Amino acid sequence: MHSSLKSNPSSRLFLIPSKSTSTPYPIFTFPRKFSSYKSLRTSIDIQQEGVSKEEELILPSNVTRRLPIVIKSSGRVSRYFLKGDSLELVCVVDEDHDDTTSFGLDVGFLKLIRLSSSAAKDFFIPKQVSDSYISYVKWKFLHRVFSSALQVLATQAMFRAIGIGQSRSLASSAAFNWILKDGLGRLSRCIYTASLASAFDTNLKRVRFSTSVLFSLSIGVELMTPVFPHYFLLLASIANIAKQISLSCYLATGSAVHRSFAVADNLGEVSAKAQIQTVCFDNLGLLLAVLLNMLFQNNQRLQASLPFVLYPIFSAIDLLGIYQGLKHINLQTLTKNRLEIILERWIQSRQVPSPAEVSKEEGVDLLGSRASKRVWQIRIGWLDPKAQIPKLSMMAMQSLCNDDGYFITLELSSHGFRRTPRPGIVICLREGANSLDVITSLLQSCYIRKAFVTNRLKRKDASFSDLSLQDWSFLAGESKVAARDDFTEMYKQMQEQGWIVKNVLLSAEEQVRYIFDQHQSLTL
Repeated sequence: MHSSLKSNPSSRLFLIPSKSTSTPYPIFTFPRKFSSYKSLRTSIDIQQEGVSKEEELILPSNVTRRLPIVIKSSGRVSRYFLKGDSLELVCVVDEDHDDTTSFGLDVGFLKLIRLSSSAAKDFFIPKQVSDSYISYVKWKFLHRVFSSALQVLATQAMFRAIGIGQSRSLASSAAFNWILKDGLGRLSRCIYTASLASAFDTNLKRVRFSTSVLFSLSIGVELMTPVFPHYFLLLASIANIAKQISLSCYLATGSAVHRSFAVADNLGEVSAKAQIQTVCFDNLGLLLAVLLNMLFQNNQRLQASLPFVLYPIFSAIDLLGIYQGLKHINLQTLTKNRLEIILERWIQSRQVPSPAEVSKEEGVDLLGSRASKRVWQIRIGWLDPKAQIPKLSMMAMQSLCNDDGYFITLELSSHGFRRTPRPGIVICLREGANSLDVITSLLQSCYIRKAFVTNRLKRKDASFSDLSLQDWSFLAGESKVAARDDFTEMYKQMQEQGWIVKNVLLSAEEQVRYIFDQHQSLTL
């Protein structure tokens, strides 16, 4: 199963080996002996006919070289170009698919249709589903459209039965109320779920708690309607939008939460019991509200002010219960953040933590401050040309070959309000990369970060110029060997601890892949 993870001399992970494997300082230290660095040597040599490879790969400022890396995102195809010592990401036109001129059709119109179709597909369809999912969605479309229409007709009939809507003005007002209140609420719910589809998997606890806060605020908006009766429709519409967004998050994350508790694959039973709990607990809440109203029914003034007095108290208790409950959800699925916690613990103690231990360390992390506090942040995605990219990383991109499943580079990007440049590590995954590639690349990046933190590059204002080509080559090779040597035992422990290692859930930004283009050796 893991044979594909053995070290392959022809597979280069941005390696540019030097003649000597020694470094001027111990930049990397492991608790055991590793394979010889010479086993990772490739056909690229630093010295070749008296000219260093570093000098050969750095271009004059007036020369542009096309790199073998193509990025496809949101219907756009972009390619990296190296111009002198700077990196550029340029949107290119796919000439292989530009056959519209032979039919005499408008290129811009067909391009608009193609982009619209791609956007609609990304809006409604997940990225990784079975082949039968499209057919299921077609029949679901038929079911939901006519079911919703029947509900509207039934509601109108009920209004007529009690005398509402007999006049044209009332009918028009009811229709206007439906469009603003319910229509805008459902539309906002649709837009929200589409924009945060992957976040329901990667940041489940954070999204669920934030939408719970939003739901609590919507209750406060509804309580303000008696104070501002002239703005009833506006306030009700705003509150309904917030409730619909919160409901969408609750429904989207419910199955993942139930699955985390179903240790015997009894997902149906856990979901059914959860519905029973919800109905019973909600009825107790209704009973509490009725009793409080009955208690103050003889004092209309106190009864009118009761919601404003109880709202902050009940909301605080509500959010406290949600926050504490989320801490007890031990998700077994792997995300980038959870995997990073696991790999750090593995490097420190050679032991894989359980889902409960990772959940305790992960917490809810409302503002995502855990990752931002690190000196060397690890990021999965595409390389941002706006960030400061060291020359050795640019040379690594030029030496990329067809056997590489990913490559790792360094960057110096700005974060926070002060926009202070901070060093970071970027993992770029190739199209078709699986969970093994994600785990291996992240483990290698954690080893690289450990080397930086424990040596002279620990300081926050570290300059990439402090890292020589020889040091980076040695660090890359040893970290790659360490990751591949550790993988089998670590993977076994992850399975024993109950982690679902089949897939690694990534956000939309982390799902961006590069495509290797063999026809890249062009200098413009």
